[in-house]
Amino acid sequence: MPTLRSATAGASPDASSTPRSVKRRLTSPDASRHTSPHRSPHAGAGTVCTPKLLSASPKSSRKRLYGDLVAAEKPKWNPRGKPLHFLFSQPMRSLGCFVLGPDGELNWSCHADPAQMRAVKEALHVATVPKCELVCRDNEQRRVFEFCRACVQQEKAGSLYVCGCPGTGKTLSINKVKESLVCWADEMGMETPDSLTINCTNLAKTSEIFSKILGQFQNRKKGTSKLSPLQQLQSMFSNKESASRRMMLVIVDEMDYLITRDRAVLHDLFMLTTYPYSRCILIGIANAIDLADRFLPKLESLNCKPLVVTFRAYSKDQISDIIKHRLKVLEYDVFEPLALEFCARKVAAATGDMRKALGVCRSAVEVLEARLQDSSDQELGIVTFDHMDIALSKAFKSAVVDSILCLPQQQQMVLCALTNTFQHCKKKATTLGELNKSYIEICRTTQVPAVGMLEFSNMCMILSDQGFMKLGQSKEDKLRRVTLQIDISDIGFAFKGNRFFQKCLEQPRC
Repeated sequence: MPTLRSATAGASPDASSTPRSVKRRLTSPDASRHTSPHRSPHAGAGTVCTPKLLSASPKSSRKRLYGDLVAAEKPKWNPRGKPLHFLFSQPMRSLGCFVLGPDGELNWSCHADPAQMRAVKEALHVATVPKCELVCRDNEQRRVFEFCRACVQQEKAGSLYVCGCPGTGKTLSINKVKESLVCWADEMGMETPDSLTINCTNLAKTSEIFSKILGQFQNRKKGTSKLSPLQQLQSMFSNKESASRRMMLVIVDEMDYLITRDRAVLHDLFMLTTYPYSRCILIGIANAIDLADRFLPKLESLNCKPLVVTFRAYSKDQISDIIKHRLKVLEYDVFEPLALEFCARKVAAATGDMRKALGVCRSAVEVLEARLQDSSDQELGIVTFDHMDIALSKAFKSAVVDSILCLPQQQQMVLCALTNTFQHCKKKATTLGELNKSYIEICRTTQVPAVGMLEFSNMCMILSDQGFMKLGQSKEDKLRRVTLQIDISDIGFAFKGNRFFQKCLEQPRC
C-alpha cells in the first residue's frame, strides 16, 4: 500500500482531466446533497470542503482515503479505535488509539481511549449530579416544594420527614428542591430563605446539632449566653424581639444517627418548629422507614407531627430510565440494551438502590476496559450482557458465597446434594439418611469416592456449626432432620461457572 505522500503525489497535475459533470457537482449549490459525508459541520449552506490534493472522481481511492479521515458529525463510542488503511511517510509516535509501527504502518493500540472511558465513568459516578431535572422523582419533589413554598409564603415554621431505603434519591431530590425554592423566591420578589444542611454522621455527639443551628442564626445576630444552645434557640423563638423575620431551611440528613434511648434530641429538634416566632423549615432525611412510626406518636402528642414523604425503592423501569438519562450527555451508545435491562432487573429485584446500579454499570465498563487490554479481538467495543453479568456477580457476591468457596470439596458436594433435594424435589426439609443417598449418587456420577456414613455425619455436623444447615435431634442418626440455613441461590451462585459442581447440581434425587 502506498504512503500518504506517495498517494497524493500520484495525482495528475492536469486539472482539465476532471470531467465537467463532476466539476458542476462540486460547485453547484445542491452539491451538499451528494457530498454530505465530506461537508464541514461548521460550513455554510451549499459550501463543500474538498481537499486540494484529492481527485474528485467517485472511483478514486484517494477520495475514499479522505472519507476515512473525515470526522463524523456525531461522536461514536470507540474505546479501541478503528484501523486506518494507509501508512505515514514521516515518523510519528502515536495517533489517538493507534500506535505507529517500525515500518510506518498504523497498528491497533492495546489500551482503551482514556478520554472516552473517563467521560463514561464520570457520567455514571454517584457524585455526578445531573445538571437538568431529576427523573422518576417528580411527585416527591413536588410535595416537598409545595410544603416549603407554603411555609415561606405564610412565614410559618414547619417540619417534614423524608424516609426511604438507601439509594432512592432522597438527598439529591431535597437539594434540587432547595435550589427551586431559591429561584421561586427570587422570581416572586420575596426574601430568599437561608439554608443549612447538616449531616448527622459528622456530629461528635447528637446534641451538637443545636450548636450548628444556633451558629447559623448568630451569623445575623451576635450574642452570648450561659444557656445551652438548645435553650438559646428556644428562648429566641419564644420572644418576638429576639426572633428573626427571615426564614431558614434546615436540612438534617442521616437523621437515624440522632436516635437515643429516650429520643430526646429528636423530640427537641422537631419541637423547635412549634414555638410562636420560629422561622425554621425543618426537613429530616433518614433511611429507616419505620423511624416515623417509632417517634411520630410522641411528636403528635407534642403537637409537632411532621409531614411524611416516603421514597419507594426504584423499579426496573425507573433504574433503566435514570441510567439512560445520565448517558445522554455522552452522545454515543455505550451499553447493549439487553445489558442495561439485565442490570435494572437485577438491582430492582435485590434492593432498588440506584447507587448500586451505577456502581455495577461502572464495573461493567471496567470489565470491558480490561478485556480490551488483554484481548486482540477487534470486535470488542461495547458493554455487552456478558460484561454486565460479571459486574453483577461481583456486586452481589455475599460473604456466604466466599465461605462456600473455602469449604473442602466433600463438604461442597454435601451442599450440592442438599440443593438438589430442596430445589428439584420441592422439599423444605429432609433426613440425614436421604441426604446421604443424594450425596452418594453425586459421587457415583462424578466418579469421586464417597465417604462412609460416620464421616458423612461428621461433615454435616461441621456444616451445621458453620451455619450452613441445621440438624435436628433423633435417637437414630439417619433420621435426624436436616434443613438449609442459607439461601439456596447462594450455593448455585458460588458454583456458577464450575463445570464439576454444575454437574453435581444437575443430579436430582427425590
